[in-house]
Amino acid sequence: MKNVYLFNNGRIQRKDSTIYLIFEDGTKKTLPIENTENLHVFAEMDFNTSFFNLMNQKDVNIHFYNYYGYYSGSYTPRRKKVAGFVDVQQAAHVMDLNKRLYIAQQFVYSAIHHMLRNIRRYKDEVEPFINEITQLKKQVADATDIQTLMGIEGKIRFTYYQCFNAIIKNPDFQFTKREKRPPTNPINALISFGNSLMYTAVLSEMYKTQLNPTISYLHEPGSRRFSLSLDIAEIFKPLLMDNLIFMLINKKMIRAEHFEYIEEHICLLNETGRKIFIAEFEKRMSTTIKHRKLNRQTSYRFLIRLECYKLIKHLIGDEDYKALKAWW
Repeated sequence: MKNVYLFNNGRIQRKDSTIYLIFEDGTKKTLPIENTENLHVFAEMDFNTSFFNLMNQKDVNIHFYNYYGYYSGSYTPRRKKVAGFVDVQQAAHVMDLNKRLYIAQQFVYSAIHHMLRNIRRYKDEVEPFINEITQLKKQVADATDIQTLMGIEGKIRFTYYQCFNAIIKNPDFQFTKREKRPPTNPINALISFGNSLMYTAVLSEMYKTQLNPTISYLHEPGSRRFSLSLDIAEIFKPLLMDNLIFMLINKKMIRAEHFEYIEEHICLLNETGRKIFIAEFEKRMSTTIKHRKLNRQTSYRFLIRLECYKLIKHLIGDEDYKALKAWW
């Protein structure tokens, strides 16, 4: 099953069970919907209800991105993986502070493990930061509420970002601080774009399980966002996205020409840059490792779904949840 990314403006037309992409220049292309799992729309496209009905039949998620290339929303088929007992238990673990803290701490421990894994390769240059993160890690177990835990995680991530210039070997890219809304330089643009892709990847895998993506533990459950996707993405951002960004910059696959500036202070990947990033992201997600428990090759994408299954087992009392810590 594939992820399909649309960058050119046009409209989508359905004829029976075939989907046609009709672009502004008049060119026409068929979309192989039978082996499409997710459709990512970065362009202005026209749709109709017939198309959405087919997407529902074929279980295809559609993720929409705004002008700046950042995630703005999704159309998801009617949930077929539903389990009332899991929903009840998922909510119960939010209402009980101790149970919620345990799960949230697992997400943070995993994120810290992967951050340290990234920077320990450059120990001689960043040893003071490694020591600082190691000390901050000890405070995670003592957090008595979610706000305190989030504060510790924020301090750790701030320290971690200070290591980026030691890891990035391309003199054209320098990192000063994390700026999200909006990103003002190329590295921040890469992080924000990567986080959007990571969020939708987690959401897509979560829809294949019984988890409710709006009931979360580290991030506050709220309206208009799938906050559990944000929780689980914390595990994979340093493991997958940060390493991908380092590789793209250090191998000069992404260069200054792949960015554009809007109003002089908003930095974005241009279309060419996005295509390069997405192509390498898809390669990384399909890369496999030998899973210790399953004793078979497992893709990075499937590791995300395994985290969802592990969390479900914890919620229903089968097995304590231990978030992923890369061993390879």
